[in-house]
Amino acid sequence: MTLVQMQPRPARAIPVHKTVADTMDPAVPQVCDDMTIEVALSVMASARTEHLLICDNDGVRTALVTHAHLTAVHDDSAYTDRVQLRDILDDRGAFTAPVTPIVETQHVMRGRRLGALPVADEQGKAPGALAPAH
Repeated sequence: MTLVQMQPRPARAIPVHKTVADTMDPAVPQVCDDMTIEVALSVMASARTEHLLICDNDGVRTALVTHAHLTAVHDDSAYTDRVQLRDILDDRGAFTAPVTPIVETQHVMRGRRLGALPVADEQGKAPGALAPAH
C-alpha cells in the first residue's frame, strides 16, 4: 500500500485573473450630491476616509471626491456654507466596472494618477471603490 499525503486547500482560492470586484472596498461612504461641503468633510472625518462616493437622488454614482479636493474648495475665498457637492462636480470622472481585470484598472489608475477609482455596475450604482493599495 502506498501512502498518499494530502495538502489542505485554502478555504477561498485566489482567482487566477482577479477582477475589480475581487479587490474593491465596498465600505467607501456614499453620500448624496445635495450634501454641503461642511457636512461632507464631517462625514469623511468621522468615517476616517480620504474619499467619498457621490450619488444623485436615485443612487446613481456621479463622482468620487477626495478630502484634498473638498478642503481646497472649502478654503477658497468664494466659498459659502451653502455650496453643495453637486456644485463642485465638473464631470463624471473615471469609473470602472466590477468585471474589469484588476491589472487593466491598475494601469489606468497609474496613468491618470488617480488616488481611488469608483466602481459602477451596469445600472450606474456604485457598490464601492478601488483604493490605490490594490
